[in-house]
Amino acid sequence: MSKYLALAAVFIGIFFSSAILADSPAGFWQNPVIKGAGKMHPLPDSAFQPQKDVIYKAVFSLTKGELNKDKKQAANINDGLEALARAVNLFASAGVSPDHLKFVAIIHGGATPIVLDNTHYKQEFGVDNPNLELIKQLEAQGVQIAVCGQAVAGWNFEYSWVNPDVKIALSAISSIIILQQRGYALMPE
Repeated sequence: MSKYLALAAVFIGIFFSSAILADSPAGFWQNPVIKGAGKMHPLPDSAFQPQKDVIYKAVFSLTKGELNKDKKQAANINDGLEALARAVNLFASAGVSPDHLKFVAIIHGGATPIVLDNTHYKQEFGVDNPNLELIKQLEAQGVQIAVCGQAVAGWNFEYSWVNPDVKIALSAISSIIILQQRGYALMPE
């Protein structure tokens, strides 16, 4: 019987937390520079505020892909790209200029398909690539997007299928090591 009570409590918690988020006042969640992804809530008086005159260098290792029940790539924005968009929006909300953000996304593993151009993504997974607009917006804010060349080969994708806005790196391993040696903080997924 306690198992059913615990399950009911989980469902009630999900219901009320969804209702609270849905009832958030207008402007509570914001997207300062990346629209449609990476929403955040500004907290100007919180601890560890970014300084506007500091250069922030980070490499985001994006490895997770979403597959739907038919083992097809999901029609949703990749969670790793969403988190990267949130990081850009958080720093922008704190007044940090895009030229002070040296962010690089290295896409590999299960996330590799998100870099395909729309034609080949749709051919492979049956839906339009939902990540292309976000990649374009991130790059407009100075974020470099690269895919592991080894992962592209491992997925049996042609290099010509990769979105032309995305750089093809030798590998995720070498890129992350090189960037860390250059002072980039590693942001694992």
